Amino acid sequence: MPQRIAHLALLLGLITAVGPFAIDIYLPALPTLGASLHASPALVQMSLTVFFVIIGVCQLFYGPISDVFGRKPPIYAGLVIFAVGSVGCALAPTIESLIAFRAVQAFGACAGMVIPRAIVRDLYTGHEAARLMALLMLVMSVSPILAPLAGSLVISLWSWREVFAVLAVVAVACLIMTIVQLPETHPAERRLGKTLGNAFSSYGALLRDPVFIGLSVVCGFGLATFFVFIGSAPFVYIEYFGLTPTQFSLCFALNAASFFAMSQLTARLSARFGLAPLIRWSVVAVAAVMVLLAITTLWVDSLALMMTLLFIGFGFLGLLLPAAGVLSLEDHGAIAGSASALLGAIQMITAALSMTLVGVFADHTPAPMLVGIALCAIAAMLTTWWTLRRLPAHLASAPPSA
Repeated sequence: MPQRIAHLALLLGLITAVGPFAIDIYLPALPTLGASLHASPALVQMSLTVFFVIIGVCQLFYGPISDVFGRKPPIYAGLVIFAVGSVGCALAPTIESLIAFRAVQAFGACAGMVIPRAIVRDLYTGHEAARLMALLMLVMSVSPILAPLAGSLVISLWSWREVFAVLAVVAVACLIMTIVQLPETHPAERRLGKTLGNAFSSYGALLRDPVFIGLSVVCGFGLATFFVFIGSAPFVYIEYFGLTPTQFSLCFALNAASFFAMSQLTARLSARFGLAPLIRWSVVAVAAVMVLLAITTLWVDSLALMMTLLFIGFGFLGLLLPAAGVLSLEDHGAIAGSASALLGAIQMITAALSMTLVGVFADHTPAPMLVGIALCAIAAMLTTWWTLRRLPAHLASAPPSA
């Protein structure tokens, strides 16, 4: 892999990881945060849900903006807004004000969720895009692996408030790196004739594309399996199985490592077999493992068994999500920002609503979490089968062109 691509993947991965880092770093603090602010578990989980919903809906704003004004200015604005929201969270006196500043954080984090995908599409297509996307996800793996551990360390030294102070510092560091090192991949000549009006109108064409919508929903239900885990795991691992926040962080990191390690095979497998076949078989594997997990753990109350099957299932998810994301953008290079935004919005809203629905049934036992994960995996599989039957010939062929 050329040095330039590796450097770009590192930079884009760090920018993209700002949002996930803001989720993962405070997971170990959820029980103590709730006690500190005298908030119920449902209200504490609402701080996660609001973050996911805002980061999903507001991606629709950044995509067209980046198509008209370039990729870098919206990233600048997003990181500044994220830093302001982080400071507000650190100073929040009530759970309601914390939730409000989490919404500000999420609005800023949207830029990092949308624009790196558009930059990948600006530069590459096919399995080369899948390779860069997989490298980007490898860098992002720092978030779910190290963020909970970092959060546990900060909490042990200070309190949950300092976790958000750390996030503000991270945002400022990413802003400096973006200004100094990130190239503009959507130069002015590509933006000639584009206005905010016609940029936003591109959503109409995307919404009429059944393949794009179908693959976006596949990504949404696939990501929902992980989000259901994120929303419920702190309570299941810490309160049901009795782990410490640090032990939970290590267990969480193990499952996340499986996802990101397997994602590195996406480019190689898609180059050999094609993106569509890779999506088809990986989603079946995810559904099979997650259904087996839900069935077996209803009778066998074993943390080791649950972790093993989650490790395997999230590994196959690491193949599915990059491949489905790349294939959804293949035919939309001219409006990559808007397409990336709508993909992200559908993905995040589907995942957030799924997490919220499972949260209604949460009782701090593994059963609601595992049944919810299985149902999301089944929904992803059924949507995949419906979508892939509608692929045009040039997208269904294998292997894809570079």
